[in-house]
Amino acid sequence: MRRRLLTSASRALPALVPVLVAVAAWAAWLGWDQQPDVHPDGSTTGPYEAWQVIGLVLTLPAPVYWAVSRGRTVSAVLGTTAGLTAAAWYDWSDDASGLFAIGVGLVLTGSLAGTAAVSGVITLARRGRGRTAS
Repeated sequence: MRRRLLTSASRALPALVPVLVAVAAWAAWLGWDQQPDVHPDGSTTGPYEAWQVIGLVLTLPAPVYWAVSRGRTVSAVLGTTAGLTAAAWYDWSDDASGLFAIGVGLVLTGSLAGTAAVSGVITLARRGRGRTAS
């Protein structure tokens, strides 16, 4: 019984890690900055700075690599996408204009395309490394 439970947990882990890391990374990089920046001329930007978004993007390849290296490419792509999309929805859903749904859709589309590309590169690199080692 215990062995079966451990086997089930080890199968579920590569699917859950990208989701959890994506949500945690969103919270760490973007979750604390909620106010737009007002410039001296009265214009507003933000609430995020470019370095925050870049930090988020640079954080995500690690869990994607971790899942892909365990043969869970679909989990890497869908897990990261689901985590970022859920975090964006939660973070932006208090927007009264309703336009947050467009932003969430863009997060979904961008993260799906980005993680699919990164997963593909990782998969090809791992295959190429396996051939040269033989």
